[in-house]
Amino acid sequence: MTLRTAILLITVLVLSTAATVALGATGRLPVYDRQPGRPLAIREEVPGPPTGPVCALDDRYVDESPEGLHPDVLEAWHRLTAAAAAQNVKLCLNDGKRSNGQQRAEFEDAVRKFGTEELAAKYVLPPEKSQHVRGRAVDVQPHASALWVERNARALGWCRRYDNEYWHFEYDPAYSTSGCPPLLPSATGA
Repeated sequence: MTLRTAILLITVLVLSTAATVALGATGRLPVYDRQPGRPLAIREEVPGPPTGPVCALDDRYVDESPEGLHPDVLEAWHRLTAAAAAQNVKLCLNDGKRSNGQQRAEFEDAVRKFGTEELAAKYVLPPEKSQHVRGRAVDVQPHASALWVERNARALGWCRRYDNEYWHFEYDPAYSTSGCPPLLPSATGA
């Protein structure tokens, strides 16, 4: 092997590694789940929609697309909205999937608003603790719609998790049989 060939080979390896890292960080590089042929994006780096159209029920909120939710959560969201529609209830997805970066920005905004990380974390968790980053949580608005979800969605695997956030619901198929866990006072558990 000549020096020129070795340098070319090293350059190709470095560039391909850099491209793989860059694609992985943006969520554009698929990784494969245990089910052959079913790509599962690097979930925590997949951004959710930054916003959405205005919620038809209350223009203080948006109704974003559920894109980026974990596949089983997305299916559960569609079942939930169908069940609500069958009872003439509309749900606005005010917030769903967030990337690490989106969650970090939300958390930093909350720190500026509340003054400390401890107070901010009662309403917005850092990325490493957020179910929104994992694609397993949704914020439902307006209030009447969120109340409908709380009263009716346990059978579909959706539970409200925090006493101070009437809008925040997490999906776990086990909730439909085992029931919802007790409400935590806030996202920090305190």
